[in-house]
Amino acid sequence: MDWDKLRIFHAVADAGSLTHAGDTLHLSQSAVSRQIRALEEALNATLFHRHARGLILTEQGELLFDATKSMNKRLEAASARIRDSEEEVFGELRVTTTIGFGTLWLAPRLPQLYKQYPDLKIDLMLEERVLDLPMREADVAIRMKEPSQADLIRKRLMSVRMRLYATPEYLEKSGGIESLTDISRHRLICQSLSSAQVAAGATLVQHLFSYDVPSLFTVNNYFGVLQGVLNGLGVGVLPDYVTEDFPNLVRVLPELESGEVPVFLAYPEELRQSKRIAAFRDFVQDEIISHRRKMRELAKDDLCS
Repeated sequence: MDWDKLRIFHAVADAGSLTHAGDTLHLSQSAVSRQIRALEEALNATLFHRHARGLILTEQGELLFDATKSMNKRLEAASARIRDSEEEVFGELRVTTTIGFGTLWLAPRLPQLYKQYPDLKIDLMLEERVLDLPMREADVAIRMKEPSQADLIRKRLMSVRMRLYATPEYLEKSGGIESLTDISRHRLICQSLSSAQVAAGATLVQHLFSYDVPSLFTVNNYFGVLQGVLNGLGVGVLPDYVTEDFPNLVRVLPELESGEVPVFLAYPEELRQSKRIAAFRDFVQDEIISHRRKMRELAKDDLCS
C-alpha cells in the first residue's frame, strides 16, 4: 500500500471529514477525495460510509484505521527518540496524572521546570482514567498505584494519606471537633463513593458516612473538595500534600487518616534514553525531596504547638 495514501486515510479517519483532513494536510478537499478513492480501488474495499454529517468508517475501514494508528504511534516514538539524541532538552512532553495531584501538587511547581528548560512544552493531561503508555497515549505518568504493565520503567516517588482538614475560621464559627462523634454536627466535604478515587480514600469516606453526617457536599475531584474547604463550607477529606501549599489549614482529628497510597512515576521502556523524560523525572524527584523536608518541618511545628 502507498504510504502517502495511508497517511491521508489516517487523517480523514481521525477527523471524520475530508475538509478537516485537507486543512490538516494542507491539501484541497478534491485532492484528499481522489487519494481515498484510489486507496479504496487498490484495496477493492469501501473504507467510509458517506453521509451529510461527515464520514463513518466501514468495518474494513476500522481494520485499516487500527493499523494506521499503531503505525502513527510508532512513528511518533521514533521521532521522539531522534529528537532526544540532541543535547538540549526541548519539544513536547505529554504528562498524565490524576486531576487532584495534577492541579494541587504538580501544576504549581511546573514554573521551576520551565525556568530550567524554557524550550520544553508540557501537555498535562489530567484524567482518572489510566492512559496507555506503551501505545503512546502519554509519555510519562504519575499514578496513585503501581502500574501493572510489564514494559514500563517505574519509580516509587512517595506515599500519600487522606486526612481531614478545615479552616481556622470555620472551626471557630462551628465549634471544634474532639472525636468522630462530633462529625455529626458538621458538613462533610469529600469525593462521593461513586467517583473514581483511590481505594484508601473511598474506605475513609465510607467510614465517616457511618457516623450519620447530617450535611454533605461531594465533588468528583480533590481540587473541588479543597475549594469547598477554603471557602468555609465544612470539613474536607484531602490528600496530605495540600498542607504544604495551604499551611493555614487545620488538621481535624489527627489520629484519623486513610491507609497509605503509593505514588509512582512510569514511562515506556523505549523512552529510557529520552532527555525530556530524564529532565522531568529529576525535577519531580527534587520536588519530592523538598516536599518531604517541608512535611517534616510541618510535623515538628504541629508537635511543638
